[in-house]
Amino acid sequence: MTNDKKLVMISNDDGVGASGLHHLIDCTRDLLPDADIIAVAPEGHNSGMSSAISVNSPLRITRRPDYNGASIYAVSGTPVDCVKLGIHAVMPRKPDIMLSGINHGSNAGNSLIYSGTMGAAMEACMIGIPAIGYSLLDHAHDADFTQTTPFIAKITRYVLNHGLPTGICLNVNFPAGCTPKGIKVTHGAAGRWTEEYEKYTDPHGRAFYWLTGNYVKENPDDAGSDMYWLDRGWASVSPVHPDQSANSEIPALAAFLDGGL
Repeated sequence: MTNDKKLVMISNDDGVGASGLHHLIDCTRDLLPDADIIAVAPEGHNSGMSSAISVNSPLRITRRPDYNGASIYAVSGTPVDCVKLGIHAVMPRKPDIMLSGINHGSNAGNSLIYSGTMGAAMEACMIGIPAIGYSLLDHAHDADFTQTTPFIAKITRYVLNHGLPTGICLNVNFPAGCTPKGIKVTHGAAGRWTEEYEKYTDPHGRAFYWLTGNYVKENPDDAGSDMYWLDRGWASVSPVHPDQSANSEIPALAAFLDGGL
């Protein structure tokens, strides 16, 4: 690998064999035919892992067969483990861009807080690598990603050419079952999950629970939000940052709490 070629790192949270990962590699190869592409992804499903890291278990890297000219590595850990360990032990240098996805399912609204896809993108962002997380609102393992291709090319090309502000990465979501009407730059929709659990009984008579629930939109008519436009067939691009400090609230709190007891 040579420094005059673009170096692209790709990861996800659905696992190294996910079709969304393969489609993202295909999109990247079409956009950058001469690029060095390296995918470092979890061995299996890691949805909902957010920014979790493995601290009490060893991590192992396994080389997998190349795909469309991309080198593929599986890591026995979380999406963030993949980024951290990938940068340390796999990548020959700092990547020019890091792409995460394409996730099977939505990461709009506050879902990005739980998202392993966005956890990987935010980890790269904190390292100083321009990063984009891509998601399609379809959980099926054989979801059709073809309609996302031109939009991934446009967004990825923009970031490669213009970069991103320090500490900012992009959360991109695509509606399912249609060609997006276009792109809207948005903020995450306000809402919450109902956090319901279904109760079951195993063959030994012991109860166990399975997380279900629905997303409740607090303001479904908010035309600045990602879900508003996704519901109307548009792709959404939301700039996000790993630093979750509520800077606007610092002065009011400081007026009462700053200083000694």
